[in-house]
Amino acid sequence: MRAIQSAAMKRLWIALPAGVAGVAVAAQPGRRSVSLLVVGGTVITQNATHAVLSPGAIAVDGTDIVEVGAPDALAARYQARETVDARDAVVLPGLVNTHTHTPMVMYRGLADDLALMDWLQKYIFPAEAKTVSPELVRTGTKLAALEMIESGTTTFADMYYFEEEIARTTVEAGLRAVLGETIVQFPAPDARTPAESLARAERFIKEFKDNGLVVPAVAPHALYTNDRASLVAAAELGRRLGAPVLIHFAETEDEVRIAREQHNMTPTAYLESIGFWGPRTLGAHGIWVTDDDIRILQRRGVGVSHNPESNMKLASGAAPVTKYLAAGVALGLGTDGAASNNDLDMFEAMRQASFLAKHATRDPTAVPAQTALDLATIGGARALGMEKLIGSIEPGKRADIVTVAMRAPRQTPMYDPVSHLVYVTRGDDVRTTIVNGRILMKDRQLRTLDRTAVIADANRLAARVRDAVGR
Repeated sequence: MRAIQSAAMKRLWIALPAGVAGVAVAAQPGRRSVSLLVVGGTVITQNATHAVLSPGAIAVDGTDIVEVGAPDALAARYQARETVDARDAVVLPGLVNTHTHTPMVMYRGLADDLALMDWLQKYIFPAEAKTVSPELVRTGTKLAALEMIESGTTTFADMYYFEEEIARTTVEAGLRAVLGETIVQFPAPDARTPAESLARAERFIKEFKDNGLVVPAVAPHALYTNDRASLVAAAELGRRLGAPVLIHFAETEDEVRIAREQHNMTPTAYLESIGFWGPRTLGAHGIWVTDDDIRILQRRGVGVSHNPESNMKLASGAAPVTKYLAAGVALGLGTDGAASNNDLDMFEAMRQASFLAKHATRDPTAVPAQTALDLATIGGARALGMEKLIGSIEPGKRADIVTVAMRAPRQTPMYDPVSHLVYVTRGDDVRTTIVNGRILMKDRQLRTLDRTAVIADANRLAARVRDAVGR
């Protein structure tokens, strides 16, 4: 065992005997029966020491990881019902997307090159009023799930309408999610008033509170789309039922201006003044924050979702990522919805998070590759309050694992696997996606969704959306 250090990162690199990576050894007495072995390749554990095993192997039984080690050692101890051969691949924890709106893949490309408020008020809100239905939500969620499985995302946090439909579709696809029923002040597609939305949220939370894959939540959209009473009621509902609370905050300068004009405070400080923030709260964006705001978020244990691609596309600004990290804020990474990104590829989000931080601070050492990978894995898990379950490859954690092929010309040669994951890899390099110990895709072959049918259904519904909005 030896420590390998670079200027940008420190990781523990464990050179393990190659053994018979990917090949079963002769049967031995006393081997434990497990459901799955992932063998060979370079295993990026994302544990506390950032250990990298090359080659490595992972034993999975049911939903959980039971051991991580050398391929020959694990093959000698375990008899698996199925094996994933990860030779010539990098194995890492499933990516955690801390903020998106999954059904909005149905509005991908509907309105581009606009400021946030114009985009929302002139295009998205009107389109949603005409077209959002349980059918659109189901169809969009299947399409988003397909995209996420194929690009290595295993957990996502969502805010939308008809969230129970998103939950059922998510479970069917086999993904893990924190799902928030949206609360807004104006009539929404699934409720006419905030009171109706809150009632829907309560029913939704109670229905899914014991689900093994879905964590139900309440999601007041933002300060500027809810009054004080609705914001307080949403926070109280979350506390009463032990559910997370999701919100957009401090996304644009306009939002800060409105908050100062109406409340003489920043958005963060106003939400603090009404008792909104709490340890199970996740705030998306958090771009326009002061040092005092960051201290509030850290003190209250609030998770923050950084969405670099959406923020750049809408020219909203650059979140102070290095300040958040220095302050110890639980920071994760998100894609935002595909209507404003326009994809759900977390590898692209990692790369842009690193580039944007370097550009904004004029510091090439800001958000190095290891930090970007942290944001997309264990950092996202912390932001969602799920770090004891997911975010790293360790015994006792849920088996949320992806493998990434490293055979392409642009992946060759590979000197540093973490650098390659962040600066080279794309979502379609993912070969296998495992959630909760269940293989959702193996060698690019999907097991829980019919790819052809999902895309065909989405295209049929897109024709109706186009007609409804006159595009």
